[in-house]
Parts: sequence; structure tokens; C-alpha cells
Amino acid sequence: MPGPRSVLRSRWVAGLVLLGSLAVAVLALLLPSPTPAEPRSSTGLSTAAESARVEQLRESLPKADESTALIVVSRAGDGRLTAQDQAAVQALARSLGSGPPPQLAENGQVALVILPLPAADEAGTERQVDDLRAKVREQLPAGVEAQVTGPPAFTTDLTRVFDGADVRLLIVTAGVVAVLLLLTYRSPGLVLVPLAVVALTEQVTTALSEQALALFGLPGGGQVTGITSVLVFGATTDYALLLIARYREQLRGTDDALAALRAAVRRVAEPVLASGGTVIGALGVLLLASTETLRGIAITCIIGIALAMCAGLVVLPAALAVFGRGIFWPFVPRVGDAARDGKVWGRLGGVVARRPVLVLVAAAILLAGCAAGTFGVRTGLAQNEQFRVEPESVQGAKVLADAFPAGTTEPVVVLGPPSAAAEITRVAGAVDGVASVRPGARTAELAQYDVVLTSEPGSEQSFQAVRELRTKLDQVGPDVLVGGGAAESLDLQRADRRDQLIVIPLVLLLVGAVLVAVLRSLLAPLLLLLTVVASFFASFGLSWLIFDHVLGFPALDGSVVLLSFLFLVALGVDYNIFLSTRAREEAATQGTRAGMRTALAVTGGVITSAGLLLAAVFAVLGVLPLITLTQVGVIVCVGVLLDTLLVRTVVVPALAFLLGDRFWWPARPVVRGTER
Repeated sequence: MPGPRSVLRSRWVAGLVLLGSLAVAVLALLLPSPTPAEPRSSTGLSTAAESARVEQLRESLPKADESTALIVVSRAGDGRLTAQDQAAVQALARSLGSGPPPQLAENGQVALVILPLPAADEAGTERQVDDLRAKVREQLPAGVEAQVTGPPAFTTDLTRVFDGADVRLLIVTAGVVAVLLLLTYRSPGLVLVPLAVVALTEQVTTALSEQALALFGLPGGGQVTGITSVLVFGATTDYALLLIARYREQLRGTDDALAALRAAVRRVAEPVLASGGTVIGALGVLLLASTETLRGIAITCIIGIALAMCAGLVVLPAALAVFGRGIFWPFVPRVGDAARDGKVWGRLGGVVARRPVLVLVAAAILLAGCAAGTFGVRTGLAQNEQFRVEPESVQGAKVLADAFPAGTTEPVVVLGPPSAAAEITRVAGAVDGVASVRPGARTAELAQYDVVLTSEPGSEQSFQAVRELRTKLDQVGPDVLVGGGAAESLDLQRADRRDQLIVIPLVLLLVGAVLVAVLRSLLAPLLLLLTVVASFFASFGLSWLIFDHVLGFPALDGSVVLLSFLFLVALGVDYNIFLSTRAREEAATQGTRAGMRTALAVTGGVITSAGLLLAAVFAVLGVLPLITLTQVGVIVCVGVLLDTLLVRTVVVPALAFLLGDRFWWPARPVVRGTER
């Protein structure tokens, strides 16, 4: 890609660069869709996890590819199933084919039909579940309700809730960006041109991400796509806002629009590259995560941020060069026009400068109060708690759990040698929380045992039962392994905690190193990093209060902590970079205190607009149906608002006003050597 200076030699050159960028984008969009990679396990964990080893070993058993659908039959209003109803259930079971006889709950209110489904790919499984649901509804009498649940139904419903979600997400996100651009600039040109660049960047990111995920053998999915799309929209628009604001500022000092644009690109290149480099570095650390989903998010978001930087420093400048000063119509900046967008922020800087200690104490109390919400946080969503709107599989699982052992929907799988069958059955059956142990498929070397728990898969009670099963079955033999739904959730929880212990410190070290390199300072980066961490804990606590008391979410998903921390630290430090680099630039001639006031005045509007836009864009994740994505969106939204409206606006300037030139220690940016 050509550099910013060569792009802006003339409008003709800019036009050619713009056409070349469009051609490259079209070629990327026309790439044939690769064959998606198959996940290495249902959780995305490697065989270092016991549950993943169980999943791999099960492939050698007869009919290992079969899945089991559970048909839950009940009467509306918790009424008992009549003899006629029970006869209809028996007839339904016979018509569906092979499977054990229907089971009737002790209370007589619920019947259960277990139906093995033949092996099929994802599309085939969806068709099987849809056909089964249609047949069930046709054959049961009026007044009788039935839900199809079990692993294949959960998989189908999880896939189905993302049908059309990408389009909805794109439309809503584009709408939010368009509205905020219009409110910021009140210019149709500065809505359409940046929005076109942003949307094209997102589409190219999606196309290239598919190729990259297939190349690295990582599966995609709605969660990966949703987070990447939102991040690319937000980051690209932020870079566009920063460039346009600096361009408008330069246009007030020269008649040469191209010269103004060149100067603007030079000025914003360092903070944009530092910002994007920080995010890419943090995402690179995420490649150390245990799960394929997190690594897939890392790869696609790295591609997206790299393209966002290219869009902000090459494609958008080329487009602005083609349209010239008229892109700002009807509010075209002229030489000598007074800046009208920094007065509020200048006055705020004056207030903070007069009482920096008081401001810091008040901000610290506010942030600590919000962070107090982290006490009592519950983590770990059970399988039935992952959807914001309950699909049929979840409804059926809840009806089933009220009448049968809750673990019936997805038994724990124990694998061991056939010679130890009696001992495995005895030991497993004696574990607290185990309802029953049933023998399953076997070969001469390996046997499967289905262990039904009394607790719901993914709950803490099920985790405790799995831990006890593993401890006691280890005494039977080292080749006795425990897997299945609850065990997979437990292994995933352990992997999430391991990732947090590794990724979070490395991200902090990386961000700190970038700040040191950009600001040529040691104290300022440390202070900025501390403010971002404080902002994270405050946003985390405040968001949990929203989840617990407003939205009624039962718990946080295990991956939410890591993802929200990563995005908040990497993105939150962006605004500090934008402010601090400008403050350092101004401090070279004005001194630190005056330079910070100037930086706050001239960047206040654009950074606030960028923060509000990024917060709104991440809030759009709420249109997707999974609680996990809603939680990530809300935490990042709240955190970005705190960074934008409190940390960057008040806390960082107060620190600079309090410390003066010591803020840049050990550097001394004031060329005249006087303290201001």
C-alpha cells in the first residue's frame, strides 16, 4: 500500500489510489468461500483437556456419530397425562423408530421419548430436528405440549438464532454510525464517504477472515463474526473521526486543501498507528488462549484492525483528497475561521486545573464505588442459561428437569476398559449427585457408561459431581476418563481461568511498553495504565449491577472477563494516546499544564464523539441472541463511556495539572525549560 504522503500528491493520484483500493477490496470479496474448518472438540479445547480426550476416544465406538434427541411431552398447566395421552406418546415412539420405551415421570405429568439420530453434518442435523419437531406436533392430541431437546436440538437452536443476525448487526451498526456522524459533522458528505469506507472495510475483513480461519484450521461462527464486525466498525470510524477533525483544524490555516490533508495525516499517523498497534498486540497475546473461539476472534480482529488503519491512513485520505474542501458542505471551514468546538472542553480544563486534587479524589471515589459492584459476581452460565430468549430446546430441558434428573438432557460420559465395568458402575453410582449409571456402546478395548446427574449440566453442582467422579474413578484406573457436557463445561471454565492468568498480565505489559515508546516517558504510561485498569474494574462492577438487578442474568460467561478486559484496555488506552500525544506535542512549546489544556480543548470534541460512537457500536451486540455477546457489549460500552467522559476528560488532565513537567518523567518536553 502506498504511504500517506504519496497518496496525497494530487487529486489524480488520490483518485487512482482510491480506485486501486476498491479493486483490491472487490477481489477480496470475490474470493471463493473456503471450506470451514471443523472444531477439534465441542469446546474447542485440545486433548490436553480430559473431556476432549473422551470425545476423541468415543469416535472408535460403534455408532459414535449418532446423537440423541429427547422429546419431552407434557400437558399445559402442569396437568397429569391421561391414559389417552400416554397411548399417543407410545404410538409416537413406535412411529419414530428405534429407541428405548417412553418413560413416564413419577408425578405423571411428563413423558420422555429418547430417539437416536443418525450421523449427519450440521445442515443435516438441522433438518432432522426440524422434521422431528413437525412430526411430533402432528401426532400428539390437542392440549398436549411437546418440545424436542437434547444435544442436537441445542446445536440447531444455537445455529438458528444466528440466522440473519449478521445482516441485522450490520444494518443496526451502520445506522448507529450514520446517525452519530451526522450529529457530529452535520454534513451528508462526511456521513456517506466515511460510512462507505467503514462498511467496505468490514466486508473485506469478513472475506479475508474466512480465508485466514480456514488456513489456520480454526472454526468461525456467529460469536467470532459479531465481535469482529463491531470492533472493525468502531475502530475504523474512530480513526476517521480523528483524521477528519485534524483535517478541519488544518483547513482553517491554509487555502491548500491537499497541504492541509497531508499535514493532518502526518499528525494523526502516530496516534493511529500506536492505537492500532496496541490493539493488534493485545489480540496477538489472545492467540495464547486455550480455545479455538478465542484464537479465532484474535485472528479475525487482527485482520480487521490492520485494515482499519489502512482505511484511516490511506483509503479515507484518498477519498477526502478527491472531494476536497467541499466534503464539509454545508459547513465548509475557511481560512481564519475561529474554532468553535473546543470552548466547552477548554472551560472544563480550566476547572480541573484549579482543583486537580479535589477532582482526583472525587473521581477515585466514583470509580471505587462502581468497582464495588464486582463483589458477589457469579460466573459460569449453565447450558440452559445461554440464550436471552429461550428456544424450544431450553424450554424442553427445563420441563424435563422438573420431572426427571436434570442431567438427563446430556449425561456425563465415562470411558474405561470393559473389564472394569462392575467397578466403574459401582464407584460412579456411589458419587453424590449421580442419579443413574447406564452401560453404553463398547468394543473389546473400550466401554462407555452414561452417567445421569441430578443437577443441570454446567451448574456448580454438576461441576462438583464431575470433580468427585474423576477423583474416585482415577483410583479404578488411569485409563478411566470422564467427559460429556458437564465435564466439558468444567474443563472450559478451567481453561478460561488459565487464560486470564496468562493473557491479562501480558496485555498490561504490552500496552505499557507501547505507551512508553509513544510518550518517551515512564511515569505517564504507568499512570495512564492505572487509569485504564481502574476504569475496567469500575465498568465491570457497574455492568454486573445492570446484569444482576436490571437484566436478570444468572451469571457471567467465563470468557466475558477476558474478552471485555482485552477490548477495554486496548481500546480504552486509545483515547489516552490521542490526548497524551497531542498534550506532549503542545507541551514542547507551552509547558505541560498549558499544553494539556490546549490538548483537551482541541481533542475533546473528537475523542468524545469517538468514544460515544464506539460505546454505541458495542452496545449493538445486544441485538444478537446470546447472553455472552450481550455481556461483552454492555461491559465494553460502559467502560468506553467511563474512559471517554471521566478518565480521559477529568482524571488524566488532573494528573498532568498536578504533576506538571514531572508527568513526563524522566523526559522534559518543555524546550524553554520553564514550568507552566
